[in-house]
Amino acid sequence: MNENIRITPIRLVDAEGEMLGEMETVKALELAEEAGMDLVEVSPNAKPPVCRIMDYSKAQYEKRKKSAGPKQHRTQLKQIRLRAKIGDHDIQVKVQKARTFLERRDKVKVNVMFRGRENAHHDLGRELLEGFIQKLSDVATVEQYPRMESGKVMSATLSPLARQVAPS
Repeated sequence: MNENIRITPIRLVDAEGEMLGEMETVKALELAEEAGMDLVEVSPNAKPPVCRIMDYSKAQYEKRKKSAGPKQHRTQLKQIRLRAKIGDHDIQVKVQKARTFLERRDKVKVNVMFRGRENAHHDLGRELLEGFIQKLSDVATVEQYPRMESGKVMSATLSPLARQVAPS
């Protein structure tokens, strides 16, 4: 790069990719300096060596950015809270929200909260959770079946189905 290129003459390519032909290294360095860029040896084994006028730091940045690859989704645990006495439409809204979480490849923990006299009816909470799981069976698998966690919360955990890879 720049002054480290000792061989002369060189074949020069400008920043737009046009071949400028063979010239002395000193002249090529002057052209690169006028353009505010670097002179980079692209093909050192060619006779004469091929050099290019380019912004070297920008090229290195783009190379690193390209090799970094796509961003990966980090799976999160999303929680949805229900009550033992909940309306049908409210359940549908919560199911839709859980569906969007699962389609985004996040896990979903569904909690049913019991207060006061509701604690005597854990069977209603279990039925609610099983119905919730049934409605999401097309996009989720049960990771943890409904169970009482603390004295007032029953929960189940759902994870997204494994993606089907199409044969190529």
